[in-house]
Amino acid sequence: MSIKKAKTQEDLPPIERLKWVMECLRDKENGCPWDIEQNFKSILPYTIEEAYEVADAIERDNMKDLREELGDLLLQVIYHTQMAAELGLFNFDDVTSDIADKMVSRHPHVFGDVEASNAEDVNAIWDQQKDKEKAQKSALDGVTKGLPALLRAQKLQKKAAKTGFEWQNSNDAFAKVEEEIVEFKDACTNSSKEHQEEEFGDILIALTNYARMEGINAEEALRKANEKFIKRFKGIEDDFLEKGDQLSNASLDQMLQAWKNQK
Repeated sequence: MSIKKAKTQEDLPPIERLKWVMECLRDKENGCPWDIEQNFKSILPYTIEEAYEVADAIERDNMKDLREELGDLLLQVIYHTQMAAELGLFNFDDVTSDIADKMVSRHPHVFGDVEASNAEDVNAIWDQQKDKEKAQKSALDGVTKGLPALLRAQKLQKKAAKTGFEWQNSNDAFAKVEEEIVEFKDACTNSSKEHQEEEFGDILIALTNYARMEGINAEEALRKANEKFIKRFKGIEDDFLEKGDQLSNASLDQMLQAWKNQK
């Protein structure tokens, strides 16, 4: 009997129904050929993409889209846990139980007798509990390599700052940005592409550190800048179309003037 006939989805609670759907998709005999072929690495890009689509829906304040995107992200969790269960590694219940235990452990001010009166107290408690849970060899341990580079840079610098490896103020941090720009300009004149890339990376690190000290989320800032660029660029395309012309026929000066008009 196939898995599709062995269960009736109508009587299942919503989360169990979703798990059942994934079991059907991954069923070796009656499932979807594409889903059966997938593994953790092949699904990873979709997992990352869905997380960003959740962020986009929130940024647009579109609750209808957010509901849908959260479902898509949850499906990714179900997908990974189903594959892990097939390999005898862990299952969905293990994942949900672990995160519940972690949240209880890291919130002794809610589930225990520890006092916390503000967000700073909570952050300190969180870090203390993490240190108890994990024997770290480096202050930088725990920042996953799978994060977007800009976000990872900010998290690494935040961890380093907790050891005292920190500029006295943001003005000093910005001076470092200016220093790195000079070094990059010099590399562009006299050095290989590899050295230019290295110096450019140093600029990004310095800028990200300055942003962190100023309370700016570098990843969010770049994401919003991307969206602003798209909006303005499409705007100048529309301007030229309204005039019966193509953007590709315009001079750079004309494009720049149209860009200024969008601003």
